[in-house]
Amino acid sequence: MEKKRDPSLNIKLIDAKSSQDLEDAFHVRRKVFVKEQNVPEEEEFDRADLRSRHVVVYANTRPVATGRLFKDGETWLIGRISVLKECRGKQIGKLVVDKLLETAVKMGAGEVYIHAQTHAVSFYEKFGFVAYGETFLETNIEHISMVKKS
Repeated sequence: MEKKRDPSLNIKLIDAKSSQDLEDAFHVRRKVFVKEQNVPEEEEFDRADLRSRHVVVYANTRPVATGRLFKDGETWLIGRISVLKECRGKQIGKLVVDKLLETAVKMGAGEVYIHAQTHAVSFYEKFGFVAYGETFLETNIEHISMVKKS
């Protein structure tokens, strides 16, 4: 039986033109990637942020999760999926990925790629992503490429 979504959670799809909403996404990423996983801030934030569609999940009004989708040439990529530590295990990451995949399909994506941290491979497999290639280091964290075909 599938769990019902917490009614205090709101999902917002934003683009880089909305500075407050983008700052909410960056707030979550700073806590998860920069502070928790020690990713240098200058590597965490990049030009892709400015051309991405971002998803932010709010618990009431507090941003608790985020992720992004962008097109690089002909390739659709999702990434920067992050959930605050105290909010993990509550299906919030699933909300982020579902919304990003739904958006990708609406925008015409036939395939969607992700560079997944290796510890999260089984999470992404639940969405139909398949790992390929060798593992590699990205920001000193082991990753693997994954693809989901529609």
